[in-house]
Amino acid sequence: MDMNTNTERSWINLPSLNFNLKVLFSSYLMVMGFGALLASAQLLMTHGMADGKIGLSIDDIVYSYHGDPSHSQLETKLNGSMKDKAPQKERIKIIKWIRNGASEEDWNDDIKPIFDQYCISCHNTMPALPDFTQFDAVKTVAKSTNGASASTLTRVSHIHIFAIAFIFFFSGLIFSLSVGIHRWVKALAISLPFFCLIFDVFSWWLTKIHPDFAWITMISGIGYTIISIFTWIVSMYQMWILPRKGQKYTVNAWRD
Repeated sequence: MDMNTNTERSWINLPSLNFNLKVLFSSYLMVMGFGALLASAQLLMTHGMADGKIGLSIDDIVYSYHGDPSHSQLETKLNGSMKDKAPQKERIKIIKWIRNGASEEDWNDDIKPIFDQYCISCHNTMPALPDFTQFDAVKTVAKSTNGASASTLTRVSHIHIFAIAFIFFFSGLIFSLSVGIHRWVKALAISLPFFCLIFDVFSWWLTKIHPDFAWITMISGIGYTIISIFTWIVSMYQMWILPRKGQKYTVNAWRD
């Protein structure tokens, strides 16, 4: 693309930044990139295991926000990520107990010994896991799943919007100083993550109402992830690689 075809000039650009500003912007982008990786890992370990299988899927989104009235969290785990933790005969016995109402009488007589043998080595020692030595803790995860509550969605929605919007603002501000990109492409790359964020959060509430809206959550999440990776790479490249090409980049030397 010919840089001389546009008429507006940028008062400053990424290649012409002084060393300290490049270090500042790059440090921010690197920390945000590392945070995004940790957020992805956390997402895979929470929502990504909602259907009992490794990896984020549409079913994970549906179970997390809409719920699965026909199955409990415990049954889903026994058929998924916890399938290899107990013999099939014992797992079937637990699942039958869950589907028959998970009574405390049957728990004391038949089910508790199974949990004592196969489950409490982790579910009694790790704080993040429910304590399966207690019937009440088992009963909680044996109930049918109804997805996220309205209070939970309200709390998570406003935190998510405010926090992620600040990240998009500063990363977009840095990317806005890039050169050699058409103004409309740049404008879309800056604005689309905010719109994807709104659709993402709004789709949680829609999925709570009807599971078919889970596709919006998946598409919007993929959308702002791809755009964020693009702006991150372009910004880092233009700060550190582009100036090494042997050309001089002074303020107002490059056009939008």
